[in-house]
Amino acid sequence: MNSTWKSGGNPADAMWDAMEQLKSQFDKRVGTRMGRGDVRNAVLALLVEGPMHGYQIIREIEERTGGRWKPSAGSVYPTLQLLADEGLITQSMQNDRKVYTLTEEGRPVAEEAADDAPWDIPSFKESLNMGPVPKAGVDLAQAVAQVARSGSEAQQAQAAEVLADARRKIYSILAQD
Repeated sequence: MNSTWKSGGNPADAMWDAMEQLKSQFDKRVGTRMGRGDVRNAVLALLVEGPMHGYQIIREIEERTGGRWKPSAGSVYPTLQLLADEGLITQSMQNDRKVYTLTEEGRPVAEEAADDAPWDIPSFKESLNMGPVPKAGVDLAQAVAQVARSGSEAQQAQAAEVLADARRKIYSILAQD
């Protein structure tokens, strides 16, 4: 049992700690935070495929990384500005949005970045394929942590019953031949 729970700490914090512990067991050491060079390479790699606006870039990175990495607007937009300052991209307005396009000077740099796109790094690809059971466990732990943090006492009791039933059913699967 978690020491926070035993020492009279907040049960929601204990549940959150348990969820983080479960998630870390299946995490391949690839976090949701990447370095500045990764943001730059990801943006350039996407722009090789065609013009995009900032939030489109963010969504595309999130999708290509299986939700493991969603860069913030605070990291993408300064990167776009830096790339524009370097003359690698241009921006134009389309449908009330700034759309970013590679320049002729930016195309070879972007094509090189596309060869090393963060979602193509072998350790990152491996982390996306953690398997159905660990992924379901992490998803479940996140839902349980949310109920523990913001659910009423009745909702928490109901969630505890569902979890106890799920645990019994999972062990019964192992008991089958």
